[in-house]
Amino acid sequence: MGGSGSKSKGYWPFSGSGSTEDPTKDGNEQTLARVRSFVGATPFVFTRRSSMYFDEDGDLAHEFYEETIVTKNGRKRAKLKKIQKNLTPQGIIKLDHPCIHVDFPVVLCEA
Repeated sequence: MGGSGSKSKGYWPFSGSGSTEDPTKDGNEQTLARVRSFVGATPFVFTRRSSMYFDEDGDLAHEFYEETIVTKNGRKRAKLKKIQKNLTPQGIIKLDHPCIHVDFPVVLCEA
């Protein structure tokens, strides 16, 4: 988990290009207005996309395997085969405790 920050202007109030120049230069007044309109945005994340899947039986897991029996040189051997078809993602889940967004620019604790 991590590293999912975006650097696009205007989508998240805390993201930016990292430059120190005046935002009103070169016709960037729209960017300044867009950032000001998100002043009340929260730095917390309340939902996330789940990494788990449902199979056709309704079981929920990260990965599904099927046991297959392989005969080699007269010996029977059990192997696990990963199932990747007929799986549906769990979707968006609500977090128990809110997390801080990766683009939040303030140092919370100084060591």
